[in-house]
Amino acid sequence: MTFLHGADRSVNTIRVYAGRLALFLTWCAEHAVDWRTVTLASMARFRFWLEFTPGRRGKSRSGATVNATITAVVEYLRYCALHGVVAPEVANRLSQPRYLATPPTGFNTGERGQFRTVRAKAIKSREVEKPFEALSEEQVAAVVAGCRTARDRFLVVLMLATGIRIGEALGLRRQDMHFLPDSRALGCSVSGAHIHVRHRRDNENKALAKSRYPRVVPVDGPAVVEYVAYRADRDAVVEAEANDLVFVNLYQRPLGKAMTYQAAKGMFERQSRQCGFVVRPHMLRHTAATAWVRAGVPIDVVQQLMGHVSAASTAIYLHANEREKRDAVERVAARRAVTA
Repeated sequence: MTFLHGADRSVNTIRVYAGRLALFLTWCAEHAVDWRTVTLASMARFRFWLEFTPGRRGKSRSGATVNATITAVVEYLRYCALHGVVAPEVANRLSQPRYLATPPTGFNTGERGQFRTVRAKAIKSREVEKPFEALSEEQVAAVVAGCRTARDRFLVVLMLATGIRIGEALGLRRQDMHFLPDSRALGCSVSGAHIHVRHRRDNENKALAKSRYPRVVPVDGPAVVEYVAYRADRDAVVEAEANDLVFVNLYQRPLGKAMTYQAAKGMFERQSRQCGFVVRPHMLRHTAATAWVRAGVPIDVVQQLMGHVSAASTAIYLHANEREKRDAVERVAARRAVTA
């Protein structure tokens, strides 16, 4: 996983990539395929196997999952080619030229022109676009009410208020929490309650902000109130005093240690069982963005709040809103047809 560590990927991303590469290498071993000289035909067979062989939970893999697995393998082979582990043609044969007579404005071809190529069609699975998952107002209320501790409630409320990713939340430090009306005494010129989301590689829990660019996200009153309640619990645990990370273990050992991805995952799984519907960390992010768009916040502002590098990542929330508009128009049309 050296190539991922070098690319500054999060521990979660590295874990997922490791699983995908292990799947490929295991398949190669079981089907007598030398991964160092893998051909396009062999990769097409691997893609077919991914599509029609159930995963660990007995479910078929989606087109998106198949493509993500193939992407991980192709990236790995490119890395190996750059370092002389495999011949360059091994990676090259898995891609085909992207013919752009007139590249779009701002199109980045990459330092080595790598973005002028795309994966060969033979190893690309068909994807069915799925709507993102956001919580309704009733579900949000149930999730917040179901939190068993002040820490968990603050984590949920903060993510709903700011739209930050779980890795960004777990990587917050106390110095990032500017909850005073005026933070100039802290050397910060930003007014109002807010948090600073920063990319750090030395977090004890390996939490990593996805974007390398720091950003400031405003925080609302309810989140500040929940923070005060959480701080009361936190300050009562002596072991937590020396830890600068915001989210730490207060209710089970090791006390005072940073909250991990695994602990957060377990918390959301408990919430899912208690509420009777699936609750995942990223759903809180989608919920925040959806609420901003519905409130009429300009899409470029939503993009900055979310920390999206590309406007295309933010555009999915606009599309969701367009579907709601279409539903509204069709409902009115149906009502008129009945009364006509």
